[in-house]
Amino acid sequence: MPLKDILVYVDDSTQSGGTVAAACSLALRHNAHLTGLAVDRPPEIPGFAAIEIPPSAVEILRQQRQESLQKARKIFENGVNAAGLTDRSRWSVAHGRPLESLSLRSRYADLTVVPQSGPEGEGGGEDLVDDLIMASGRPILVIPYIGAPPTIGRKVLVAWNGSREAARAVSDAMPILETADSIEIFAVEPRDIGDVPGADIAEHLSRHSLKISAAKTAGLDIDVGDVLLNQVADSGADLIVMGAYGHSRMRELVLGGATRHILGHMTVPVLLSH
Repeated sequence: MPLKDILVYVDDSTQSGGTVAAACSLALRHNAHLTGLAVDRPPEIPGFAAIEIPPSAVEILRQQRQESLQKARKIFENGVNAAGLTDRSRWSVAHGRPLESLSLRSRYADLTVVPQSGPEGEGGGEDLVDDLIMASGRPILVIPYIGAPPTIGRKVLVAWNGSREAARAVSDAMPILETADSIEIFAVEPRDIGDVPGADIAEHLSRHSLKISAAKTAGLDIDVGDVLLNQVADSGADLIVMGAYGHSRMRELVLGGATRHILGHMTVPVLLSH
């Protein structure tokens, strides 16, 4: 199925402009419609405390939320105007918790674009991205807080380990893979995925007339996430496609894991599926 409906999460953080620009770039390349979504989250005030808060303070909080939403909308409109997407875009505001709103809206889109958490915790936030990947049932494209290259998906690195999650990610990324100039299947410490790790999925993708190469590494003493990022730097890839959380998130939190490492240290956009 082609990539025709893209959702981008926009807030008033400093990196939202880069996230919108990346989403616009994808929308232009795929002739897709782009929806910008902000979330109006009312303050969570315990019932026992609500009666102690004067109406004037409640009004100030409401005005601050409206100012934040207006700033987010301006960021989105500036991005789509610069990209020439005004006829294929719209602005939307959801009300409630960001995770619930994003999870629901993402199910009506081919791809949802969100920002990585910034160094000071700006943007969508790692926890929001984590939860969204698990809850949405749709592919999530995370844009680094340092920004994205001018084009996304020209040179793609597919992190392959033969898992259900990796297979889902490859399937979800097919609209992007079909327009890529080159695709590298990269297996790190491969086990039990064939005599030539990566060859089977490379053969499958080659039958879709895609330009495929395959590589693998083994016997390394460094984190899998670092191996992937090193390969990105060596190959010049502008996108990573990978399955998310093949192990439980609790295990990755305690023992470490590729998904959490990439979410914290990404240098290029990452498309994740669970």
